[in-house]
Amino acid sequence: MRNLFLLSTFNVFFIFAIYGQQNYFTNPVIRGDLADPSIIRIGNKYYATATSSEWAPFYPIFLSTDLVNWKQTGAVFNEQPGWTSNSFWAPELFYHNDKVFCYYTARRKTDGISYIGVASADSPDSKFMDHGPIVEYGTEAIDAFVYDDKGELYITWKAYGLDKRPIELLGSKLSADGLHLEGESFSLLKDNEGIGMEGQCHFKYGDYYYIIYAAHGCCGPRSDYDVYVARSKNFKGPYEKYEKNPVLQGGEGDYISCGHGTVVTTKEGRLFYMCHAYLKGDGFYAGRQPILQEVFVGDDNWLHFKTGNIALRKQSIPYKGTEQTFAESFKDNFTDSVLKKDWSWNYPYANIDIIVGNNKLILSGTPINNNLFGTALCLRPQVSDYSYQTEVINKNESFKGLTMYGDDKNLIAWGVSGNNVILQSVKDGESSVLYNHSYSSNNIYLKINVERGCFLSFYQSMNGIDWERIEISSFDSQYLTRWDRVPRFGLIHIGEHLAPAEFSFFKSIYGKD
Repeated sequence: MRNLFLLSTFNVFFIFAIYGQQNYFTNPVIRGDLADPSIIRIGNKYYATATSSEWAPFYPIFLSTDLVNWKQTGAVFNEQPGWTSNSFWAPELFYHNDKVFCYYTARRKTDGISYIGVASADSPDSKFMDHGPIVEYGTEAIDAFVYDDKGELYITWKAYGLDKRPIELLGSKLSADGLHLEGESFSLLKDNEGIGMEGQCHFKYGDYYYIIYAAHGCCGPRSDYDVYVARSKNFKGPYEKYEKNPVLQGGEGDYISCGHGTVVTTKEGRLFYMCHAYLKGDGFYAGRQPILQEVFVGDDNWLHFKTGNIALRKQSIPYKGTEQTFAESFKDNFTDSVLKKDWSWNYPYANIDIIVGNNKLILSGTPINNNLFGTALCLRPQVSDYSYQTEVINKNESFKGLTMYGDDKNLIAWGVSGNNVILQSVKDGESSVLYNHSYSSNNIYLKINVERGCFLSFYQSMNGIDWERIEISSFDSQYLTRWDRVPRFGLIHIGEHLAPAEFSFFKSIYGKD
């Protein structure tokens, strides 16, 4: 009875800590690896998107009415723009003349250089039309931002990041329709300190134009990304950098690092900055997650964060009465004729083929770019401790089952082929079979438990109720982390297109961080 009382007390405390009653919320506001977020307000609704990197659909779109609770509604592109090859980074939403624009970075197919394209739509929920590259400048042009200065449109971007010279934030006038550059480019700000400069956004408050930008290293466990600010009384400059930069940083607080975001203004005039951050400890394995922090301009005419220059998870709610919610599980019984919007797939490495409906997913694909390890259909990890499972319902010779997926040359696959259940790891393109045993039933249930974000254990079952853990030590999957993203979990098919995988459901159960 005493233990039950303590457990109940803990649950009450946990709910209080997470939802903050009516006064606080806990970052991240969008869970999972979604770097370089962009946010806009249209009326009473907020829309956000973020880097999708090597996963499709391209640039997922999220909707919120309170800035704290977000739901994925779609993506900017379901089909890859024809001029691009990969590396879909740093999208920026812009609302202008009753249209929504997305200015985005991708590698050009003809030469692999990262440039900035633009797409437009009647609303964030309608289909975007791609207009191709708009900024083709030098050896790299990335991280677009568009600003309306009293009816004149300007686009800015990061330049010279690959050259042996200081990085600069450059700008150019935009045509009234937002689709073309006009005139010569001009320099706004130069990285004379050699600390990096990217992910900029612009806003005006009082007499000053402000540039918020990110410095230092963006990615990985040693990231030291932080947030800087500069100001000018003219949009084109000259800009002065704040002598007390950085204005927001990780390290001492709840995060390893933070940066690259956008300021949005509520109807009431409050300013909020959404950027990404790596959580400390095991939370790192959820990747760069979008966080929300309120900002203000002080009496010194400089931008400040309400909770100080150390980024903290706990923040005051933007709207009274907001209760933060968080899904504790995900399940897809494949009853609809289309996939749920949460799914993503490894587009640079396979042309995916999916048939879904009637409680069945049929998954296959054609590997491309020398990919030897099939097609992955995955979800973003949102917590550090979770499990996921499926039922494989066909026994052809192709491999099908569960995966923890970094890229086409770094992955874990736990599945079946013919009458054998197999665990294999792939590192730098080399496959190692860790477990291989026969089974006799027509179908099989498979499960992977994840602890601390990267330690995996593997289970099999004949009925989905009684689970047998295979005799292998907890597997360390840290090597799957790529320089700019963390691995995703889900389903995999390796084999001939004419021998697809069939699954009856997929379920994940999230722990609470």
